Amino acid sequence: MNTRAVAQTCLAILSLAACSTDRPTEIAPSELPQLTFGRFPAPRRAPRFVATATNAVAGNAILFMARNSDGSLGEPRAFPTGGTGSGGGLGNQSGIALDAYAMHLYAVNAGSNTISVFSVESSGLVLQQTISSGGTQPISLAISDELLYVLNDGGVANISGFRIRRNGTLGAIENSTRPLTIAVPDAAQIGFNRSERRLIVTEKATNNIVTFRLDREDRPEASIVTASSGATPFGFYVSERRGNLIVSEAFGGAADASAVSSYELRRGIPRAITASAPTTESAACWIALSGDEKFVYTSNTASNTISGFALDRDGSLELLNADGVTATTGAGPIDLATRDGLDFLYSLDRVGGQISIFYITNTGSLRPLGVAGGMPTSANGLVVF
Repeated sequence: MNTRAVAQTCLAILSLAACSTDRPTEIAPSELPQLTFGRFPAPRRAPRFVATATNAVAGNAILFMARNSDGSLGEPRAFPTGGTGSGGGLGNQSGIALDAYAMHLYAVNAGSNTISVFSVESSGLVLQQTISSGGTQPISLAISDELLYVLNDGGVANISGFRIRRNGTLGAIENSTRPLTIAVPDAAQIGFNRSERRLIVTEKATNNIVTFRLDREDRPEASIVTASSGATPFGFYVSERRGNLIVSEAFGGAADASAVSSYELRRGIPRAITASAPTTESAACWIALSGDEKFVYTSNTASNTISGFALDRDGSLELLNADGVTATTGAGPIDLATRDGLDFLYSLDRVGGQISIFYITNTGSLRPLGVAGGMPTSANGLVVF
């Protein structure tokens, strides 16, 4: 199966949006009359929540759900982004991103080639800005301190940088846009290796992991291209504590052929520690680590399962379950999310229109806690706080 076929298996990109202007420009927010908007009663401290994006063609919105102490979720409240979605899969990870320190939420609008900025308030979300992504079809965001970089996967694919102002809004970094290895690499994710001031991008069509070092002006230098250990590298997680990169590999969507690899990161070059540890499942596309970074989880989109691995101190991986099934999800799991200090793992099951909720035990097993339904089948991205 070719990379475009696996992109469909992993609910990847559909049609490409029209090209945007080179220089980012702000646009006014639009309303989404087909959705019911609301706010939470103000809590005494920052709200605990889970959020996803509707990615709707008629108008994108963030679905914001209160997270209870038992891991369950409240009713979703929709907050419009001021942009539009694609209405289908984007084949991406990190379509929305949270600056947990400053409490700002960022979201891609793949249909209108923009990024939206929200402040997270006790009453919900407040839209602060909708700004051009500097390219076509933004699909993934990465945040490090005062920097945000976006991966644009449509047209001639590129990455482009922004500086985060004190109020959370974005200002484009001049001359920060860089192309990827080919015009249409079918990229999946952008992320930071903070300790080495580098950006990482996975390209599904080329089977490459691409890194960029940032110069003193926070602009990317020439890229370093490393061949992935396995075919179709997709989602990833950078463990700054361990200096490891963990990458899912969909292997072209071949049945029961997916894998996860771990790498040591040194001077921008990933060096394999565990190369393509099999999940025994199909279309491993999304990656999350437990809050203590002892366990790695990948969602197998074509198998409706999650595979778990133990992450040893040396960065090596060991499958938790011989059959590769640590948990069963709803149909079409497309994203996973947890956070530091949290014992809950959330799976966005797009085809099933739900979020599956799991408790992470001290052995890494996943205990199902129920689901939150009512998610649109166009939903994309997942964050938890």
